[in-house]
Amino acid sequence: MVAFILPANSATGGYEIDNSMRFNRGDAACLRKTFSGSPTSTKKCTISFWTKLADPSNTDAKAIFSAIKSGSNEDVIKFMGVNNGILNGIEINFNNTGDGSMMISSGSSTLIKFRDPSAWYHIVIAIDSSQGTASNRVKVYVNGTQFDTEARVEGGSVADDVALSQNYELGFLTASAHSIGENVESAGNEPYDGYLAEFHFVDGQQLAPTTFAETDDNGAWIPKDCKGDLTYGNYGFFLEFKQTGTSANASGKGADTSGNDNHFDDANATAEDITVDTPTNNFATLNPLIPVQQVPVYSEGNTKVVFKDGGNGCSPLSTFAVNSGKFYFEAKFVQTSDPGHGAIGVGIVDADKYNPFGDADDAFDLESFGYSYTTDGNAKTSGNDSSFGDEFNSGDIIGVAVDFDNRQIYYSKNGTFQDSGDPTSGASGTGSAHNFSVGTYYFAVYAYQEENSWEMNFGNAPFSISSGNADANGYGNFEYAVPSGYYSLCTKNLAEYG
Repeated sequence: MVAFILPANSATGGYEIDNSMRFNRGDAACLRKTFSGSPTSTKKCTISFWTKLADPSNTDAKAIFSAIKSGSNEDVIKFMGVNNGILNGIEINFNNTGDGSMMISSGSSTLIKFRDPSAWYHIVIAIDSSQGTASNRVKVYVNGTQFDTEARVEGGSVADDVALSQNYELGFLTASAHSIGENVESAGNEPYDGYLAEFHFVDGQQLAPTTFAETDDNGAWIPKDCKGDLTYGNYGFFLEFKQTGTSANASGKGADTSGNDNHFDDANATAEDITVDTPTNNFATLNPLIPVQQVPVYSEGNTKVVFKDGGNGCSPLSTFAVNSGKFYFEAKFVQTSDPGHGAIGVGIVDADKYNPFGDADDAFDLESFGYSYTTDGNAKTSGNDSSFGDEFNSGDIIGVAVDFDNRQIYYSKNGTFQDSGDPTSGASGTGSAHNFSVGTYYFAVYAYQEENSWEMNFGNAPFSISSGNADANGYGNFEYAVPSGYYSLCTKNLAEYG
């Protein structure tokens, strides 16, 4: 069985992916290009990309790559919305389903569903419509494992797939409009929600996944440097998402580095959507799947959370939990309504108190089971307040330095550590807000009033960074300097220090 979660990558000297692009559904961010001239082939291509889904609980369809076949009909690859009870299966349609429609399954009775917002998946879709055997025309691989293209579901009524028509001339290889991050049939339709990295499109070849990735000595599926070995064909391109410009050129977000200069235009994205969260260094985000009261709205690849109105607050938690090492993150508070009593905070929550079989009303939150710094300037522990530092307000950035080895927490406001805090003071805990219990902890925020929000920066900020500070290993992008000996919450640092 394929391992879906890419493990921490602590290897040195291996191939590294530096950047990804974050597609936010609410912004309808996407990349667009209209191809012209003749492709190398009209029937063969390979599409390879890495992705991390934002909110798998969202029921909207999420288009990854699409192209006009003719008129308003399109070829499209997407994560499907709810369809006969199925959510987040991969769906591939050709000529608006007229020449093929399929989803991928395990080959037994269930569709493959993508539900982990902390996991990077590698997906390869290799197409050759000239093949005589229908099952060979579209081959789909996830993390190196091939799956069937058939729409069967246990206990459901999804019909069998319609195989791709033999000798079908692909919309992906047609001189027409192409989009990454939306369904090209209309602007903003089925916008993608998540991260994409290393997007290869090869015109004229049906390739195996081992062209793009390999199994390492630990059995993990990892990317490899293949650009110098590939012939991309006329319509081929390779997007590495290393630039932040908006135009269809080598400085744009959609810059093609294959050598073909098949650059894409940027629509509705920001410079902050080019991130350092990648398959070779996976950063923490908030986890939309953990049940909480007054379920908030997650966006910006789960780095932003907007709270709903209601009498009960909630605490969104990080995807990673930690029990050793020293880690730093930043959280920007945006206030649109008065909370009334300072019940807005940021800190850590005891993972041992979390009951995964409970429900949101169990009040597993920062207020009840954590250590936090609140808007009224207090340090709060399990509901008990003590005077600590300055009040903070909308637009302020709170830095959180957690020393798990000495069980101390330090908070800064806009770069100044409160109570003359010294995160490097070790066991003495100079200016520490809390001396917390031994255990494993999530990083968390808390709020309860409608439209108040937190923007989380575990090193992959959704907000503009004016200065730019990495940790001592060179990872992450922070507004303020990372304290000496502290690190961003990513898999490379966790492998070394966590």
